[in-house]
Amino acid sequence: MTREERELRQQQRERRREIEAAAKEAGRGPLDVPFLLLTLLLTGVGLIMLFSASFPMAYYEGVGPAYYLIRQGVFAAIGVAAMLLIGRINYERYRVAGKYVLALAIILLVLVLIPGVGITRNNATRWLGFGELFTFQPSEIAKVGVILYFAQSISKKRERMRTFRYGILPYALLLGVIAVLMAMEPHLSGTILILGIGAVMMFVGGIRPFWVGAGLGAGAAGVWAYLSGKISYNSSRIAIWRDPLSTDPELMRGAGYQIRQSLLAIGSGGLLGVGLGKSRQKFMYLPERHNDFIFAIICEELGLIGATLIMALFALLIIRGYWIALHARDRFGALLAVGVTTQVALQVFLNIAVVTNLLPNTGISLPFFSYGGTALVIQLAEMGLVLSVSRQMPAS
Repeated sequence: MTREERELRQQQRERRREIEAAAKEAGRGPLDVPFLLLTLLLTGVGLIMLFSASFPMAYYEGVGPAYYLIRQGVFAAIGVAAMLLIGRINYERYRVAGKYVLALAIILLVLVLIPGVGITRNNATRWLGFGELFTFQPSEIAKVGVILYFAQSISKKRERMRTFRYGILPYALLLGVIAVLMAMEPHLSGTILILGIGAVMMFVGGIRPFWVGAGLGAGAAGVWAYLSGKISYNSSRIAIWRDPLSTDPELMRGAGYQIRQSLLAIGSGGLLGVGLGKSRQKFMYLPERHNDFIFAIICEELGLIGATLIMALFALLIIRGYWIALHARDRFGALLAVGVTTQVALQVFLNIAVVTNLLPNTGISLPFFSYGGTALVIQLAEMGLVLSVSRQMPAS
């Protein structure tokens, strides 16, 4: 091989590397198809189950059987479009957005607590909006803010994450502020979710094992204090969790009624279920049948087998999300994927645990299934963040 040929080949290799680098920078890799399909499948099944769970209530309200399906379907379409758009954008561009989203979330959480501004439902003030026309929970924005800001900040610190001053203190203070604001609503499940997301991202970011153990110990102490009634904001929820079949008159139509109807729905489903659309508990027996307790309707209509298949879909989505994180191009992308996937994992676990009375009722929705248009749009947009990370994974 002559010198000119060697130089030509070297120039071709350099040109090829430049093209590959430009393609990565522009985010032109393929979307992760398994993650995308799982997300779309869960969204589609969620719409079907929402229609089944909500049409009796819509009928009794006189708004048409498909009222809730149509509203949720519109938001699902917006969310899918947002997911695909966000997935097409280079995720490096989201670095600067974290601090602004987090600041906005804290401002909105403060606004919720101002009398006359926040919207109160079921003895909790968690919403902002315009009556029934449009409402949203600032806690949904807070989740996104924590994920974006923590991913951006932790990705730059590396070894400094092992120190208390840089790796623990600033993030603990931020989580503490958000947790206090959410606990004042009160919103226990959202508080647990925010703290869990932040803790997992700090752990992945490289904090010392000592602080991991200390955090687990503090979390266990908090759970014990709550379950023992020492810091509970609603002692009846603890009482009915301990004895769901209690004959206490104060619990018969209070917190105990909902979980008893949920357990009746789950038990009625048996192995194969009573059939899609044939639930009896959704006919004004089970409260929040189309929202926080939709999983009970799933169990009643599809049985243990159907519910297990849906849980398997969630498990596959979570596993694929962590797989994308493991193969991300850089620390920022890995932390983004970890944060979003951890949020889904914790939220699914907490919802199912509440519906089955494994944990006291804390009021948390099931991703992609529970009614709530704004929440669905945000969830799908977060899936777009993971897809954006997947587009720049190094070729294997």
